[in-house]
Order: sequence, then C-alpha cells, then structure tokens
Amino acid sequence: MYYLDNVLRNYAWGSATAIADLLGREPSGSPEAELWIGAHPDSPSVASAAGNSHAVPLQELIATDPERFLGTESLAAFGPRLPFLTKILAAGQPLSLQVHPTLEQARAGFARENAGGVALDSAQRNYRDDNHKPEMIFALSDFHALCGFRTVEDCRAIFGYVLDILPEDAAEARTLVRAVLDDLGAPEESSALRSAFERLINGGAEVSQAIPGIVALSSAVAPTVRFAGELATLRDLNKDYPGDPGVLISLLLNRIVLAPGEAVYLPAGNVHAYLSGLGVEVMATSDNVLRGGLTPKHIDIPELLKTISFESVGVPRLTPQRTVLDQEVYRPPFQEFCLQRIEVSAGSQPVPAAQSGAAILIVVTGEVNLDSPRGGLHLHHGASAFLPAAEAPVNVHPVSGATETAVVFVVTTGLQG
Repeated sequence: MYYLDNVLRNYAWGSATAIADLLGREPSGSPEAELWIGAHPDSPSVASAAGNSHAVPLQELIATDPERFLGTESLAAFGPRLPFLTKILAAGQPLSLQVHPTLEQARAGFARENAGGVALDSAQRNYRDDNHKPEMIFALSDFHALCGFRTVEDCRAIFGYVLDILPEDAAEARTLVRAVLDDLGAPEESSALRSAFERLINGGAEVSQAIPGIVALSSAVAPTVRFAGELATLRDLNKDYPGDPGVLISLLLNRIVLAPGEAVYLPAGNVHAYLSGLGVEVMATSDNVLRGGLTPKHIDIPELLKTISFESVGVPRLTPQRTVLDQEVYRPPFQEFCLQRIEVSAGSQPVPAAQSGAAILIVVTGEVNLDSPRGGLHLHHGASAFLPAAEAPVNVHPVSGATETAVVFVVTTGLQG
C-alpha cells in the first residue's frame, strides 16, 4: 500500500474553504476547486511506500508492474492504466454547461484533432485524450446541479409560464419564448428537445437581448410558484454569465438538490452543470469535456450537438448496494469504477474494502488503520492511499481510543468477478 500526495486544481469557480475544511488543513488562499486523486497524466498523484522517502508519480509506479498493481481483469479490460480518477470537488460558483462523449466519439475526435495538428494544450482542443468520461457525484454537502433534460411536458409548462408573466411590451422576449414553445411542440421528444436547444444555443443576439427581460421579471416570482427554483437559478446564472444562452437552456434541464449522502451518475450525452456544493466525484480517467455555455472557455457547437443525447430521462440517482460483507457500495452502470463508503468507530469491527483490481482510498473524517496480508498503513484525517490489486484483501480498522467516527471512501473498478 502507498501513501498519495495529490494535486489541487485552483479553478476560478472553486470554493475558498470547503476542501480545506473537509480535509482538516488551512486554506491555500486560492479558490480550491478539485483535488485530483489518481494517475491522470495531467495531474498525477505521487506515491510513496511507508518508511520510504522515494516518491514517484502513480502512473509511473503502475507501469513498473501493471498486473500486480491493476490486476489481471482490469488489465484485460482497460489496458495498463488506472481506469478511474477520483476527485474532491468544491463548487463555489456554477461550472460550465457541459457534456461528455462516448468512447467511440472520444477516440474518433482525439484522432481527428491529432491528425489536424491541434496541440494537446490548445484552448481550441475538444478532445484531450481518447477515453470517455462517465462520472458520478456523491454529495458531502447539499449539492445543487442541472442534470439531463426534463420532460417535454415540463419544458412546455415552464416556458408557458414565462410567456404568461411577460408583459406585452417585452416583444423580443415574447417572440423568443413563443418560438421555443413551437419547437417543443414537435411530435417526437428528441426532435422537440433538439430544436429548442439548438434555437437557444445558436440564438446569438436574439437570445442575449431577450434574457434581461425574462430575468428581471423572474425576480418578482413568488417562492410558492411551481418553477420558482428554476427561475431563481436562471437569475443566479445570469449574474455570472449575463446574456449567455446557457441561462435559458437551464430551464430545459432537471434542477436537482442532493442531500449529503445522495449520489447521481452521468452517462455520455447527459447535459449537466454543477452549481454549488461539495462532493466526491469519480469518473473514467479522462478530461474530455464539450461545453455549451456558462463559461469563457472554448465552445464548439457543431461538435457539442453530436454528443448530446436529446432524450428526457429521470434523474439518474444511485442507491447503495449492501454486500454479504455489509459493505455500502455505489455501483453506476459503468465498468470503470464504483464507490464504497465506510464508517468505523472505536470498538467497531473492521470493514473490508470492496476491491476489484486497484483501489484509491481517502479519509474525510477521523483516522484509520489499514491491514492486508502484505502489510499495514495508518491514515490520518485528509490522507489518501493507493491499494494495489495484489494487496487485497484490505481491511479498514478503527484506531484504538479514537473519539470520532472515521469516514472513508474507497474507489475501485466496477468489474465484478
């Protein structure tokens, strides 16, 4: 087992204090957005064995003996790389409206941009690697997000309400909203959602000029109105990105609030935006993001439209599965990863890490001892570790005399014997 030293990403949308408070350290003074824990080549964790001062990037350690570190099944399924990336994510402001490609789209797009000579670090690049990026988020605080298209019926209801409250002299806004309602009247769901989305994303001045009137009017909506939360979100988004088409696109999407302990997963094609909150995010090892608004970064609308799944789906919530060993495991429908949450307190029995191949472990409360047939490791609050496949089984023990319950997250592959 190996201690990990991880990379903190200081994106502008990050919280100044949430990650530091969670991990029990002083804030850095910058907006701390994401703590990357894994072997992604852009920001790999650095691994060191107990009692050994020599440290190496995790992907280099894995490359020395992929079968030992990853396991035979993972190596066969995903090749000689850790197939998942774990992050602690803290959104102090909304992230971009975005979607992730399928594996086939990522491979084709990466090859196409390479052939076209687009530099890997170019701001105009859509595909940073050749992998897809399915993901999940486990809420550590109240976590607000937009996630997937709402039903066409609900879309028509909210835009219909907006039309009803717009005054007759708001001509530009009324014209746009009527056009969106016409789009949503298409007989097929996918056509209706695509037409409305394309109108807003391609709307240019027509959309940007209509937004202020809609936003101003929404401020007077009573909190008891059915869509008051969505309209409040519209106002909040417009403060950060005035006139951005993503402001109105938000009304087409499910507005969700996860309580601490709740989780959702996001497959390829799911349009989403994290708005605020702290969570454990897990994904396939990729950094492929196609953005559709609420960002100053590169937006490629034609490529974006190729990746979106224009269908209404219920919010893809995850409930934990209990194993015969009483492990609490969250299994999204992806082979690359699953997430386990562990609680141990003084006097309680150790809990085995649900491990299928390699695993990443992080302690967010308290401290724990790990043991396996090959050795042991002590982890304090905020520490993390890499568990090689050959190390299994690993048990998580409470620390003798501990005064608080320890909370640990373990990420491993989603492969099941």
